Amino acid sequence: MNNLNSILLEGNLTRDPELSYIKNGAAVCKFTVATNRYYKADDKYEQEVSYFEVKAIGKLAEVSGEYLKKGRGIRIIGRIKQDRWKDKEGKTNSTVFVMADHIEFKPVMKKDRAEEIRAEKKVEKQQKPAGIER
Repeated sequence: MNNLNSILLEGNLTRDPELSYIKNGAAVCKFTVATNRYYKADDKYEQEVSYFEVKAIGKLAEVSGEYLKKGRGIRIIGRIKQDRWKDKEGKTNSTVFVMADHIEFKPVMKKDRAEEIRAEKKVEKQQKPAGIER
């Protein structure tokens, strides 16, 4: 019988995702999500920020690599996973991360989307060959 290993995170990407492919051709997307917790302590509100490394595999990784950008809000349903390995000296190392099973993309606000479009147009203008009008 499996033990319960489930996590639900909601937060924002701290950097653009890194999309890569492993030996068998499967896509792997890695990114970091920041979550905020607000609580009251001694009659004032405090903020606690936590950062979580997240990995997605397969089609979910490809879609995440294409559509996620730094600052984008997301909701992740997944599980905690631990990777273990031995280094060249034989020392055992490990890392813990969230393996995403499902990712929901929060809507992009109109202001944010307008800034994205302006940035895309700026890049297009820089890449436009001389003498060609658009």
